[in-house]
Amino acid sequence: MKGKIPVAITIAGSDSGGGAGIQADLKTFAALRVHGATAITSVTAQNTVKVASVEDLEPKMIRDQIRVVAEDFGIDAGKTGMLHTEEIIKAVSSEVSKYGFPLVVDPVMISKSGSPLLKPEAMDALKKCMLPIAAVVTPNKFEAEKLASMEIKSLQDAETAAKRISMLGPKAVVIKGGHLGTQDAIDLLYWRSSFKQFKSPRLAVKTTHGTGCSFSAAIAAELAKRTEIEAAVKKAKEIVALGIKFGLAIGKGYGPVNPMASLYRDSARFAVLADLEEALSLIERYQKMVSLVPEVGMNIAMAVPYAENVGDVAAIEGRIVKTSGGPKAVGKAKFGASSHLAKYILEITKRDERKKAAINIKFDEKTLGILKNYRMTVSFYDRTKEPEEIKKVEGMTIPWGVREAIKRTRKTPDALYHRGDIGKEPMIVIFGERASELAKLAVRINAQREKS
Repeated sequence: MKGKIPVAITIAGSDSGGGAGIQADLKTFAALRVHGATAITSVTAQNTVKVASVEDLEPKMIRDQIRVVAEDFGIDAGKTGMLHTEEIIKAVSSEVSKYGFPLVVDPVMISKSGSPLLKPEAMDALKKCMLPIAAVVTPNKFEAEKLASMEIKSLQDAETAAKRISMLGPKAVVIKGGHLGTQDAIDLLYWRSSFKQFKSPRLAVKTTHGTGCSFSAAIAAELAKRTEIEAAVKKAKEIVALGIKFGLAIGKGYGPVNPMASLYRDSARFAVLADLEEALSLIERYQKMVSLVPEVGMNIAMAVPYAENVGDVAAIEGRIVKTSGGPKAVGKAKFGASSHLAKYILEITKRDERKKAAINIKFDEKTLGILKNYRMTVSFYDRTKEPEEIKKVEGMTIPWGVREAIKRTRKTPDALYHRGDIGKEPMIVIFGERASELAKLAVRINAQREKS
């Protein structure tokens, strides 16, 4: 018998641009494998630049949306977003209080573009009606200043503000660190009379529209799965940090965060391994392919979408080596099996996310000529000119080399090579979208070499 699917409800406004509000919440619920239900409070006409207009729904309609979901599905957790008026706040707090599910309150006061999303006269209702029934409240710096009636200039101030806000009734307070001015983005959790910090690198990107919505939705999704508050906040931090890093650069203003990035990455792992096995089968089928195998061995690798580290790149464990019967793999396709090709892919995908696969083959001038005849962009780097400060840092040679190769062509190469150095064999590395496509290309290159 299948277990019950957790249900989370978002009680928030609709963003016509799809980057924030209920749209961002539903994506986040889906990414965390929770069924998302909605109670729309307001309809906004907005994009990445502005909120053009707002139309509030009648409080009765909002209450009815919550009620019918609760009566049919049951609600395991919920979150609020845009609650534009005092009447809406009172209606939501009254209806939610009937069902007793844990509620995350995102005290949305202003949009990313600067438009007000909470009427000034509704502030008291937010404090008196919503915060006392909240499991978690998630203000940013500016919202926390209003709720705590104080200025926040440091982490110490944020701690003081969190304590003040907790006195209004919520079980836990998270003051988000996007505007705190710290070197890292630090989210501060106050729960059970103690503080916990969650850090992530601060990124110089403009794909942050909807981060607050996704963050609070992720906490609600985890609470719906009966995750404890601290672990729920940690997971939400991870989801949003990845979503910002791989956000959607669309629109003329702040592009949407991408809460689905983690789902796409995790769900692609099986497909990547299957494609690598197909590629390996093709390479091992052709005995004469040994002519393309370097002395150190050949490998072929492929990353999942939104790869961040070597563990997100699969390759052949132990590499592919020369044998009398042709090229043979030492092991099977496995994630984290090749830091060498993984570093090439991770650096290349920063410039072209389509080039998720790579194969290394033996260096040969004839092979270079074939690649150029295929009208591929080919570049190189000179390992003998690698700066000493780069050589001294483990793992920095390949990223440096890729950047040098890109400088030469001013675009992302399809293949690059180096002519070796002391103790380093010359090598060609070819990039593509899929490992199986690169294996087919290697077969074509080998056939072309035999003809010439």
